[in-house]
Amino acid sequence: MTAVLETNITEYPLVSKGKVRDIYEIDDTTLLLVTTDRISAFDVVMPDPIKDKGKVLNQITLFWMDMIKDLTPNHILATNVDDYPEPLHKYKEQLQDRSVLVKKAKPLPIECIVRGFITGSGWKDYQKTGEVCGHKLPANLQESEMLEKPLFTPSTKADIGDHDENITLDAAADLIGEEMMRKVEKLALDIYIRARDYAKERGILIADTKFEFGMLGDELILIDEVLTPDSSRFWPMEGYAPGQSQPSFDKQYFRDWLVEIGFNKQPPAPNVPENIAEQTRAKYLEAYKLLTGSELEV
Repeated sequence: MTAVLETNITEYPLVSKGKVRDIYEIDDTTLLLVTTDRISAFDVVMPDPIKDKGKVLNQITLFWMDMIKDLTPNHILATNVDDYPEPLHKYKEQLQDRSVLVKKAKPLPIECIVRGFITGSGWKDYQKTGEVCGHKLPANLQESEMLEKPLFTPSTKADIGDHDENITLDAAADLIGEEMMRKVEKLALDIYIRARDYAKERGILIADTKFEFGMLGDELILIDEVLTPDSSRFWPMEGYAPGQSQPSFDKQYFRDWLVEIGFNKQPPAPNVPENIAEQTRAKYLEAYKLLTGSELEV
């Protein structure tokens, strides 16, 4: 099976083409989410795919959603193309293992980020202010140090090409209401802690992650991708040492290559050399194997 850079399903309207996902409207209450092999970095989509990346993201999401189904309902309706509407069956080779049929929910207007370690934009904010999203942190923390307790640090949702902005809990409450903000804070932390403890037993530190929640009528449900190498920072536990950036199973390797070649973080993006694409693919597949204990069928 060749890489899937984009889809072209003519029977249903394409309602969104994101950095990675193509979303089709099946009917008023149902969407088809297709996770392509596109890769983005610094909010710029690359012209070349990472083969099987979409399958890894989709299958890891389904793995976690099953593990945390007692904590939160989610939007999944079907995962096998044979169970999709008949007009989609002819696209089976392209869709199988990288797509899901989901309930259409109204996404909350915030990203629900949980940080267990101080890194990334949180590290930059801490260096400037000693805080992350209004959370006052101890002095003299080192880069990549584990936090005493994981933090819920929401952000705004940016359009493609723009950057999400970290916000305080008060600002998040202004957007979604105090009661809902507290509800998603607890839920996001509960999910993260379960996943963190599970992954640690398998040699992976989940430094931080991003969740999306939506409303289905009056019900809060988990939507989009969950605890994947694209929505999280996965670090190998072996060799972990605070005081520096860490090697990772996520696309940090890919970002580092872009920095190395002097990419200015603006379109147009450079072509991806075959060796960089293959090494990036290997990191995604390794993350899947470590987490699930099985090889991904590709």
